[in-house]
Amino acid sequence: MSDPSDDPSPENPTDDLTHTDSSGNVQMVDVGAKPDSARRAVARGTIHLQPSTIEAIRADEIGKGDVLATARIGAIQAVKHTWETIPMCHQIPITNVETTFDVHDDHVVLDVAVETTGKTGVEMEALEGVTTGLNVVWDMVKAAEKDSEGQYPGTRISDIEVLSKEKRAVE
Repeated sequence: MSDPSDDPSPENPTDDLTHTDSSGNVQMVDVGAKPDSARRAVARGTIHLQPSTIEAIRADEIGKGDVLATARIGAIQAVKHTWETIPMCHQIPITNVETTFDVHDDHVVLDVAVETTGKTGVEMEALEGVTTGLNVVWDMVKAAEKDSEGQYPGTRISDIEVLSKEKRAVE
């Protein structure tokens, strides 16, 4: 039987929060009793660039090297280290990471899909992969994107979202 004091109450809105204890102290959620499930999440984001920068990416003419290959490595590395940068994330075994770049005339879209078999989802890992992957693109192309005053007037990262998350029983 559950303790009635554990029930959320209108008087104490922190009762609904999963990452705080009854005193309001931040805590990691205990997932130890949860069964393992096959989990997958897909996130997406966009970086807007000048058409000339896109042409240079396509022609592999960016001075720092292969932009998309480097961004792919950065995205995967970020997925594997999410638990180190998001305070309440669990360290989980990543079983697969897929990165897909869709290069348009004035922007690049990055999708990151992450999979695990475990007790908690991987949407934060997918989001970390997208944000870091797009930051790597920016870092690789910043010399091409700067204007005469050293600013980035048209460069921006946008539309970061979780497209899907799935959970199914382990077979």
